Amino acid sequence: MRCRAVIFDVDGVLVDSYRAHLEAWQRLAAHLGLTMSEREFASMFGRRNREIIRRHWGRHVPDDRVEEYGDWKEVQYREILQADFPAMDGARELVDALKAAGFLLAVGSSGPPENVRISLEGLGRARLFGATVTGDEVRAGKPDPEVFLKASAKLGLEPRSSAVVEDSTAGIEAARRAGMAAIALVGTAPREALAQAGAVLVVDSLRELTPERISKLIDGARDR
Repeated sequence: MRCRAVIFDVDGVLVDSYRAHLEAWQRLAAHLGLTMSEREFASMFGRRNREIIRRHWGRHVPDDRVEEYGDWKEVQYREILQADFPAMDGARELVDALKAAGFLLAVGSSGPPENVRISLEGLGRARLFGATVTGDEVRAGKPDPEVFLKASAKLGLEPRSSAVVEDSTAGIEAARRAGMAAIALVGTAPREALAQAGAVLVVDSLRELTPERISKLIDGARDR
């Protein structure tokens, strides 16, 4: 079997973390005496903390406090997540099936390493992932392809031998720019936006994905 890999985003793909992140951002907003609506949060979901803070609250937050406030928000997020871990429906089953079929597995996330660790431990599947790349390891966030290119390099594979499972338009664009088969999961963004960003397949549930289906997508991307 040709060696193939699947690179997973974490938030909104392996972990149903949308509400936990929203609550954490709104806690930070209250802490700063500011606001963040769900619509504003949704439009920026998947981007790195410093990008969100600068874009949304730039004139209210001094540059030398951006990292501090981003870290504060992540502490809140981990507290929320650990209180009631929300695995995405079908995530454990898909990871197990891919591993059994001989796929290499990696994580390419904009989040900090502590969040990724807690998420993989919460899934009970940390040992199945051969590589992780987090926001601390990249200079440019999605839609830049750096995070996925680093993940495939850690696995020792060419980018075109990989598929990416993502839920954000920025993540889909990053996967496409990396030369990988971009698979979109509806949830954070609508189906139409994910397709326009370059997804080769858009699904409503991880249960729609199988090793065989993903293999065909990777091979199709290689042949284009």
